[in-house]
Amino acid sequence: MIYDLATLPPDKATAVGGKGRTLASLYQRGYPVPAGFIITSEDFSDNSLREEAWQRAVHHLNALRQGRGRTAFAVRSSALGEDSAHISFAGAFESVLGATSDNTILEAIHTVYRSRENERVQAYAQTQGQDGRHQMAVIVQKLVQAEMAGVLFTVDPVTGSHINMIGNFVHGLGDQLVGGEVTPDGFTLSRPGGAYVGPDAFKNYGRKLFKLAQKLENELGEPQDIEWAVADGRLYLLQTRPITTMHAYHPATGVWNDSRCGDYLWTNANFGEAVPDVMTPLTWSLLQLYGQESFTIPLPGNHPLFGNIGGRFYMNATLAASMFAALGYSQARLRAQMQEFFGRLPPGRQIPLIPFSRWAVIGAFLKAAPATIRRVRRNRQNLVAFTTAVPGQAARFQQQIRAAQTPAALLVVWAELLPYYRQACQMLHAGTGLFEDLVRPLRHNLTTWVGEAEATTLLTGFHQQGNALASLGPLLGLWQVQQGQMSHEDYRQQYGHRGPHEFELSWPRPMEDPEWINQQAAHLEHADVPALLAKQAAEKEAAWARFCQAHPRRTQKVQARLEKVTAVAQGREAIRSEIVRLVAVVRTYALQAGQVTGLGEDVFFLRLEELADRLRGDDTAVAHIPIRKQAHKRLMALPPYPAMINGRFDPFQWAQAPNRRQDIFDAQAAQTDLPDQPPGLITGFPGAAGVVTGKVRRLDSPEEGHLLQSGEILVTATTNVGWTPLFPKAAAIITDVGAPLSHAAIVARELGIPAVVGTGNATVYLQTGDQVQVNGIKGTVEIR
Repeated sequence: MIYDLATLPPDKATAVGGKGRTLASLYQRGYPVPAGFIITSEDFSDNSLREEAWQRAVHHLNALRQGRGRTAFAVRSSALGEDSAHISFAGAFESVLGATSDNTILEAIHTVYRSRENERVQAYAQTQGQDGRHQMAVIVQKLVQAEMAGVLFTVDPVTGSHINMIGNFVHGLGDQLVGGEVTPDGFTLSRPGGAYVGPDAFKNYGRKLFKLAQKLENELGEPQDIEWAVADGRLYLLQTRPITTMHAYHPATGVWNDSRCGDYLWTNANFGEAVPDVMTPLTWSLLQLYGQESFTIPLPGNHPLFGNIGGRFYMNATLAASMFAALGYSQARLRAQMQEFFGRLPPGRQIPLIPFSRWAVIGAFLKAAPATIRRVRRNRQNLVAFTTAVPGQAARFQQQIRAAQTPAALLVVWAELLPYYRQACQMLHAGTGLFEDLVRPLRHNLTTWVGEAEATTLLTGFHQQGNALASLGPLLGLWQVQQGQMSHEDYRQQYGHRGPHEFELSWPRPMEDPEWINQQAAHLEHADVPALLAKQAAEKEAAWARFCQAHPRRTQKVQARLEKVTAVAQGREAIRSEIVRLVAVVRTYALQAGQVTGLGEDVFFLRLEELADRLRGDDTAVAHIPIRKQAHKRLMALPPYPAMINGRFDPFQWAQAPNRRQDIFDAQAAQTDLPDQPPGLITGFPGAAGVVTGKVRRLDSPEEGHLLQSGEILVTATTNVGWTPLFPKAAAIITDVGAPLSHAAIVARELGIPAVVGTGNATVYLQTGDQVQVNGIKGTVEIR
């Protein structure tokens, strides 16, 4: 059970600990790792190395000595949990440097192996939620007689900034640095070129270390903490591990927090309305599939497109901004181009950037472009047919799941359902992208020609007789139920998968709750939804007549563009509805898995892959359920987080701040001061045209909808399709989160209800009973 670094088989990698596994892999891939071998934990008995194992170790030692007699070795730990993404045990176990004779090496092996029982290891394990019992492998390598040795973090470990790699070094062996015995020299390597700033002694090796570090980070998929040495004019790699302070998931607390992963600007401007809740682990793992299927450009650094911050869904605006910045966009242009999708950045704030090189971005696009273009084109061609087929496929999956009474039978269904869901994610991406590609330039053109108010009116009418807008379907269906024009069963079949928490797998669907339909239909007792739609259609017709009179030469082309946008908008909303139908199918699969495994609704606190493992008989992840449930309960008790987050964000600390902001959290700036606003004025995006004065009704969830009185102005953090039954009662709508192309803004425009979205802090400034004037043309709210 002793393995040479050069020949460690892949199937034995888990037996040699995190450090041993990494060093063997890097050695075999040609990295400058000192030669050596690994003694596994099975070779020890009663805290001592077995005699037969020692004889094999002597054979390896002699091979490394190559007949040169006195050769120094480094003996180091490799516990099975050491140097993992979550816990490092850095400096906790013993290391012995400079052992030369067989006797001193054997003694060193015992010293390292027995250090797994020392007090600092036990204390560290306890803080990390570990039980303190450690299986230990031991690494023996030729010692690098270092002239200089040091460490390098590929990102700033404090701020998470990607601008510079941060390093320091000492002259001589690195144990002086690790042990804190001397004050090291510091240096930086700046991206994208690796420019060196630091003492001249290391300058000649800076560029080599930069290239090595960049390659390690790209291949290993996350920021690295690297130990290195220089000897005889050569750079050696002694160790690399993830920067544990930058890992998203903390197993000891059960909390996932991607704001720890780097200096990114996170936003929930559009996706926050779709996923407004604290997600269970099963839901988060399902949403991650969408990211895998929608973004396939292989940029350097493996930066996340989507994030989970304290259980809530965010998008990484920095990633997109950095790509465009590399192509020459200024900060001002970035803000202007991105605000409709990611939200408006408060004045004075900058988007933190990843310093990609221009050619790295161009190369990534060229590499991915042919396959991506073919896939997107194919999916757009098949979008309507796929969307039409989903209800039948979903019904078939539901039947198969309910008939699956054993874990094996459920896994058979999942093997078919998973790729179908992935395909649906690709279709949603295709439909969403096509809509944005068409509507953005048309909106810009119309605003230039006729102003923002008229442009907003012209970009309505997406819901047409015979071509319904899917996001209006639940509202119209409830109105028809209220009027006696639709049965409860028909509503459940068509719209029973939609609701305010429709992407959260643990949320019971309306189709599962007999009372839900009646409760929601009651909001529409005095509403006339078709009349609202007809009134807005007339407004659009009048706006179109004015456009034709003012711009007769543009009429034909603009009409064709409007018709195209209308069809694409209907397609986007339709595939969104159908992927939600498939989410309901996954919920059925989870509930059935809970039944056959005995876990019940605890299955929602496993990830999809963990649930599949449990169905195969591996219950390792089940032990994590209690801490995850506890974390989820604590996070659910917090208010909605800020619309934008920059830097490391602790939701519990933020929630305790008496004057916290809702528009942005910036770890590098003061958080106690709310943004300066003109007296009595709140600004956001124009969501839907119109000017209304009235009384505020501030709601925290759609379940409080019974409090909204007809003619009041609805103020809340965010809205989605589950809020639409309340819209006909509202005189206007104001949200903290949102953008002009969000689904809720589209529905408000179709109904002709003035709306201001993406205000950032409306729920901070406004309380029930306040008198305000909502200007959906200018995107302002005046407090009277």
